[in-house]
Amino acid sequence: MRIGSYQLANNVLLAPMAGITDLPFRRLCVELGAGMAVSEMLSSNPRVWDTAKSRARMVHSNEPGIRSVQIAGSDPEMMASAAQHNVAEGAQIIDINMGCPAKKVNKKLAGSALLQDPELVERILHSVVNAVDVPVTLKIRTGWAPEHRNGVTIAKIAEQAGIQALAVHGRTRACMYKGFAEYDTIAAIKAAINIPVIANGDITSPQKAREVLDYTAADAVMVGRGAQGNPWIFREIVHYLRTGEMLAAPNGTEIAQVMKRHIRQLHELHGEHRGMRIARKHIGWYMQGNLQQAPGSSDFRREFNTLESAEAQLAALEHYFVNFNER
Repeated sequence: MRIGSYQLANNVLLAPMAGITDLPFRRLCVELGAGMAVSEMLSSNPRVWDTAKSRARMVHSNEPGIRSVQIAGSDPEMMASAAQHNVAEGAQIIDINMGCPAKKVNKKLAGSALLQDPELVERILHSVVNAVDVPVTLKIRTGWAPEHRNGVTIAKIAEQAGIQALAVHGRTRACMYKGFAEYDTIAAIKAAINIPVIANGDITSPQKAREVLDYTAADAVMVGRGAQGNPWIFREIVHYLRTGEMLAAPNGTEIAQVMKRHIRQLHELHGEHRGMRIARKHIGWYMQGNLQQAPGSSDFRREFNTLESAEAQLAALEHYFVNFNER
């Protein structure tokens, strides 16, 4: 899998997810096998770049692998400026968001709302591609509603504009995250263009990754929600694609090490107050994932959500896994 001049380690990628794919999580997923991790969405509006949230999203020091930064907006000139700014900050690939279905993004005519306006899509893509000397990629949905799936049209515009790879989530904007992803449109897109196509949506197991790659003929898969609480999914998918065999699930010792390091790094990056709030989300996902059947996981999750300091969170994790290993 190549994107422009960059050779990826493999074709299993971490999807950009706002509030989730920060530096600690990206680092963790790459270490556990992701071929590339795309950053959280950054607004193209420079007035918000100096907020604490945006500053944390722009941190790319000690980033493992290729640094791909996603930007969002609807003004071609602002998107071009945002791309230049992020390249100056260390981005090696710029990814354009035209897939987010969130209302607060769509009401600004950004994200997947742009799929309704192919002419504006074309202007944005040309503006960004011409503004930077690094590869530019695009993430879209299959259309803005089931009766308006124009993903093939948008894909052709993207290829003509110089986009180097296209990720497609198998739902429309109207579908949000409901129901099941459909892959017929992704297969049609792959058949219509010559740039790499990355299939995204409901990829939650190695077997599903293989099935989607075979069905769509896509060049890669992109895992989003399937990685929440389960960053090990990347090495499991990579191993399965290469060998046809399933890896054993991580043992308790490894789960403990990964979770404690992840939570500690959240505190360090975001500060104690915000880091604790983000840690609660991730602990919830971990407890619903590999630890779902572990004794006391539900009780621990409820207790963890009441803790009011970073120190208390780390101490609770330490205590939980001491008892976990004893059991």
